[in-house]
Amino acid sequence: MFMRTEFGRTVAMNGTGGTDHGTGGAAFLLGGAVAGGRVIADWPGLSHAALLDGRDLRPTASLYSPLKSALIHHLGIEAGHVERMVFPNSTASRLSEGLFRRT
Repeated sequence: MFMRTEFGRTVAMNGTGGTDHGTGGAAFLLGGAVAGGRVIADWPGLSHAALLDGRDLRPTASLYSPLKSALIHHLGIEAGHVERMVFPNSTASRLSEGLFRRT
């Protein structure tokens, strides 16, 4: 199962004084085939210079990465097919290695 956060929070207050509608988020993979127990992330930090537009956690990876990895590494779909037919123009999104247990 793949889940991702839909609603982010900003690090700093937005124009209305709140912290809703942030940019950065998280994705979760669940299931017996998942080699879990860890967080995979590139942490940009919370300094003002590291924030997107001075208020949002900067996204560092595409959601295509875990989804493409599931299709290719777990379901065995050919990588070229996934990049051409399922997620076109996603070749820049690197695959997430080691997400699934080898059976």
